[in-house]
Amino acid sequence: MKITLDVTLLVNVGIAFIAALVVCWVATPIVDKFAFSIGAVDDPNRDDRRMHTVPKSRIGGLAIFLGFVVSVVLFAELNRQVQSILIGLVIIVITGAIDDIIDLKWWIKGIAQLGAASIAVFWGGVVVERMSNPFALFSHSSAQFIELGIFAVPCTIIWILAVTNSVNFIDGLDGLAVGVSGISSATMVVTALIVADGNSALIMAALCGACLGFMPFNMNPSKLFMGDSGALTLGYVLAAMSVLGVFKFYAIVSFVVPFLILAITIFDETFAVFRRLAKGMKPWDGDRGHLHHRLIDMGLTQKQAVAVCYWASAVLGLLAVVMTTDGGVKAFLLALVLLVAAVVAVKIFKKPHTDRDAASAPEKPDSADKPNEP
Repeated sequence: MKITLDVTLLVNVGIAFIAALVVCWVATPIVDKFAFSIGAVDDPNRDDRRMHTVPKSRIGGLAIFLGFVVSVVLFAELNRQVQSILIGLVIIVITGAIDDIIDLKWWIKGIAQLGAASIAVFWGGVVVERMSNPFALFSHSSAQFIELGIFAVPCTIIWILAVTNSVNFIDGLDGLAVGVSGISSATMVVTALIVADGNSALIMAALCGACLGFMPFNMNPSKLFMGDSGALTLGYVLAAMSVLGVFKFYAIVSFVVPFLILAITIFDETFAVFRRLAKGMKPWDGDRGHLHHRLIDMGLTQKQAVAVCYWASAVLGLLAVVMTTDGGVKAFLLALVLLVAAVVAVKIFKKPHTDRDAASAPEKPDSADKPNEP
């Protein structure tokens, strides 16, 4: 694929990125003070899963939301699809903020997320209608595309719900969720530029900028938490924009691209659900089996564990970019990366953790693992 970049678009993408970064960076201390004024604070004495020693704000995600929305409204084209995503996002961030304050029941959050996804899908038409056929790589007689037909809408809704919550699942170490989301959004900016999808590039640049603006306050030791208001915001935008942007380009094996971009979050969420069900737990019940917990149990510090996740996300993101271009090495690179990922996953998830390991639990509690009752 011949890549041609519009200089004007690149400048606009850069401006959208900087605007979101500045707004989020300025808004974060204000949101922090506001959280303490209304009692939206995570008390370290609330239960024995809290490892931090001082109260911290739980609604830092509002700053991410503000940075993102301001930049999008100023610089992106607000067509019907983008409008539907923004309306759904408002529902998501309000639900997340309320949950950060009073701990909503899981089913209430689920209904809100379903509503947000439905607005994007039914009103905005943000739907995955077809995907490239992976078997076309090995047989010239196979159809290049797989039409989803009647399964298009339910598959899209399931995808949006799954990715929205996957970011919440990994929000367990300072800087982890916002950093991985920032890398994922940066990857989507690059892929959008490659396929000349300027509006998606602007929107994802805004999300990337908001992530970077929040990171100085969220890195270990964090000054505040993003909470559900932040994790669900990041997950929802990544999910919806992957449908609007990445999924609609149908190069061979392009169906793999969004999975690679979001691999870390999807991987951790999938293992968490199956792990908990195998133990007779509910999928939303908390445990210490997440990827970042395993890395810490292997002897890594919080900062080292976060760095490993950053590195893995960046490598997979780079591969996703490679997959959007032409070349016969794409399938080989994909197989190689998946093999390495499988080996690392087996090593990490087979290592048992003990009560002694629990003493090294991260300072920041999983926002996805908060109890349903205060």
